[in-house]
Amino acid sequence: MECNIGEKGKAARLRLGLMALAGALALALVILGGFVDGAIWWYGVGGAAFGGLFAIWEARTGWCIVRAMGFKTPL
Repeated sequence: MECNIGEKGKAARLRLGLMALAGALALALVILGGFVDGAIWWYGVGGAAFGGLFAIWEARTGWCIVRAMGFKTPL
């Protein structure tokens, strides 16, 4: 896992990760507030939190899984 993204890519992934974590928190508050019903919504919280943490990890390490698979990303 060698560095395959530049500073702009790292910054973009960090912003994306933080926004995903904020979305997970917002969804959790909606669930806890009783605005939606059902346990299935917690999968969305978990997915958003995992995705956000993974994006932050990518930003810190400078490694992108999409680029590692051979796809060219604009940043």
